[in-house]
Amino acid sequence: MEILESGLYDLIQPPDIDGLRKWNRENKSMALESKLMSEKEAMERFVSDGDYVGFELYGTCRAPLSLVRELVRQGRKNLRLAGQGLQDVDFLLAAGMVEAMDITYVGYEVHGLSPVLRRAAEKQGVKMVEWSNAALAWRFKAAAMGVSYLPIRSMLGTDTFKYSAGKVAECPFTGDRVMLLPALILDCGVIHVHKADQYGNCMLEGISGFALEMARASKKLVISAEEIVDNEEILKYPDRNVIPYYHVDAVVHAPFGSHPGEMPYLYGRDEPGIMEWLQVTKTEEGASDYLDKYIRNVPDHAAYIELVGGEEKLKELRALSVGR
Repeated sequence: MEILESGLYDLIQPPDIDGLRKWNRENKSMALESKLMSEKEAMERFVSDGDYVGFELYGTCRAPLSLVRELVRQGRKNLRLAGQGLQDVDFLLAAGMVEAMDITYVGYEVHGLSPVLRRAAEKQGVKMVEWSNAALAWRFKAAAMGVSYLPIRSMLGTDTFKYSAGKVAECPFTGDRVMLLPALILDCGVIHVHKADQYGNCMLEGISGFALEMARASKKLVISAEEIVDNEEILKYPDRNVIPYYHVDAVVHAPFGSHPGEMPYLYGRDEPGIMEWLQVTKTEEGASDYLDKYIRNVPDHAAYIELVGGEEKLKELRALSVGR
């Protein structure tokens, strides 16, 4: 196939579909065994220096922040990220833990772009390769399908393509120009869900985002869940078991694990908490002080929840939830 055009950048994480298949054969167990563990144990076991890591979902919705905060405490180095999130990406950038990112958008909607991201891009030398939101999700889909690329049209003729690592070729069936979108395989995927059993069977309520594709595109997969349920509840509603246990390596019980973000049907966004971060991150010193106060000097997720207001704060956030 003749390549007609190429993006300016090299791939941060070249696809190795056969390597993923081999990894799954050799490292994924089909046994029903408990995978329950703490944030600390999960991050110690499944994220290493230099890993390519991805978090799901977009913005402040259903972000696995209890696990991200633990990753900051452990101080991993030279991470590479699928940068389609918000505070998950922001915290790691502010902690100086990121070497390179495949980026879509890291911004706070009406509040503008992340100051942390701007510093990382303009002053701190973090390598960034651009993709559209849809393109990054489709890269996970390609890996989940077991193919090394998918053809798309949505990035053709854009500056986003120009600053990507994609390719343009002629479709062998129509002769049209198509963009070849490379599969994206994560060393570790991190997903926050509504319910999971001890084995790793997972239930989501509301928007599924790209959780299904990411789960199948990850060598290692860490799940945090608002609620741990009996396996009988999973069996009662098998159509809701969107991530089956054999993809999962760790299950962490993390009520309000997306705070200060929201969890559909359970609690709303802590807007003052978000605004505090945005105010202090106008400077590197402010960002570092925030990380010390809310992450580095806090032993675990339970202590963090107490620090931000405990049960009174949780009651307030539950009241903000949109009804089922």
